[in-house]
Amino acid sequence: MTTLEELANRVDRVESRFEIEELITRYAIACDEHDMQTFKELFTPDAEFDTPSGIMRAKGRDQVVELFVRTLAIRGPGYHWTHDKQIWIDENDFDRATGRVLSHAETSPNGVTSIAAMQYDDDYRRQGSKWRFRKRTLKFLYYTPASEFSAVLSREKRLYHGDAWHAADYPESLESWKLFKKQHQDSGEFD
Repeated sequence: MTTLEELANRVDRVESRFEIEELITRYAIACDEHDMQTFKELFTPDAEFDTPSGIMRAKGRDQVVELFVRTLAIRGPGYHWTHDKQIWIDENDFDRATGRVLSHAETSPNGVTSIAAMQYDDDYRRQGSKWRFRKRTLKFLYYTPASEFSAVLSREKRLYHGDAWHAADYPESLESWKLFKKQHQDSGEFD
């Protein structure tokens, strides 16, 4: 039989998932609207933001906001949208959660219409009654000028930043990808 405490914990976890999904949506909207006040409120004071490629990195909420002010200052209109989300509430501490968010963005850095496919690995914290980002790690499958999109998935350097092409953050770095490639290259099935 379920106790009242167990039931309350289950309800809390379900509500937390909805609140975290709303947090993720507010992030996308704040980026698109260049709403830095809302953006700032989405992060814990000790927040971190980074990318494996190192093109974006900040520690502390104020530095995260400064990073995005610089990033958004060179952009005109943009559109971020999120797709699938995985959220795991910490069973030992219901004020902590982690997640993975798949998303796309259409942006215009320095007037160049660009498109990106991204994955965020997130660490969330509930402070008081509000869920916030404690850490976001942004990984790019690609970030390319729209004019280059038709060929971008056929190369390893799919991340266009600073007028140069860089290796994408994934999937080539994933152990599952490496194992699959090794197993199927040996059999001649993988190109």
